[in-house]
Amino acid sequence: MDILNEMFARAKQNLRRIVLPEGTEERTIKAADIILAEGFAEIILIGSKAEIEAKAAEFGLKNIGKATIIDPATNSSMPNYANLLFELRKSKGMTIEDASKLAQNPLYLACLLIKNGDADGEVAGAMNATGNVLRPAFQIVKTLPGINVVSGAFLMFTQTPEYGENGLLIFADCAVHPNPTAAELAQIAVCTGQTARNIAGFEPKIAMLSFSTKGSAKHELVDKVVEATKLAKEMAPDMQIDGELQADAALVPSVGQSKAPGSAIAGQANVLIFPDLQAGNIGYKLVQRFAGAEAVGPILQGMAAPVNDLSRGCSVEDIVKLVAITANQAIK
Repeated sequence: MDILNEMFARAKQNLRRIVLPEGTEERTIKAADIILAEGFAEIILIGSKAEIEAKAAEFGLKNIGKATIIDPATNSSMPNYANLLFELRKSKGMTIEDASKLAQNPLYLACLLIKNGDADGEVAGAMNATGNVLRPAFQIVKTLPGINVVSGAFLMFTQTPEYGENGLLIFADCAVHPNPTAAELAQIAVCTGQTARNIAGFEPKIAMLSFSTKGSAKHELVDKVVEATKLAKEMAPDMQIDGELQADAALVPSVGQSKAPGSAIAGQANVLIFPDLQAGNIGYKLVQRFAGAEAVGPILQGMAAPVNDLSRGCSVEDIVKLVAITANQAIK
């Protein structure tokens, strides 16, 4: 877990403003109190100030007073945020009345804070579905230049130090895009390589996974991974990327040498790119449950500013970690 400790330390040295739009939710308030006590991010809570302060008192929290609390019902800047939303969406038919109403929604307001330069990142999802978190992010924050697909990566802290970076691997996409095209899969690979560099702090060795290794099987599903590998290499010539590789060929040196001799990635991979969301989501959950790995994420990739989505079953600790990750994304 040295990498997590490094992320906390980096965040403390480079404070970023992280907005938590579910500001009255119990786990969120408790996580905010821990973050403020440890001092690795500035926190903006969206919600009723009276309700937040009452819950903080009920839970015996001592640090919520250090947070900035924005109540959409009373904040004097709401017309400015409504106008910003109107300007962003008027070409799609949005009226100023629609914008004024939507700006009251904490998930929209959080993204407007980021767009306006008043926050550096967002963490939400403890009480909202992924679609509700991502919709305003796509409309307001939008994606990075040259990227049109958002994906979700997991840091997988395994108990098998012989794999990845002393047991740490990054899996993607495990959370967002059901069936990426070859071009989209290439973008996912490159974005995940950047996550390895910027968040995990290691140089990526990216394996494009398939049920085939270097032509051992013929199928249109394999063709997609082969094409994605080619495109990813063109997008990021400074990254080590290879495929198509079966999982054992990607991870086990002896198998990699046998199945893909001459590959710099086979048997050495620390980033695994799954061909679709079914494979990625199933794969990370199997490793999490059968191997006792800790899965930290999903870390959303491809957004112009960090917006990260929690599981509705998340713990307070999950929120704290994801805020640290979001702060690190904002630093980079």
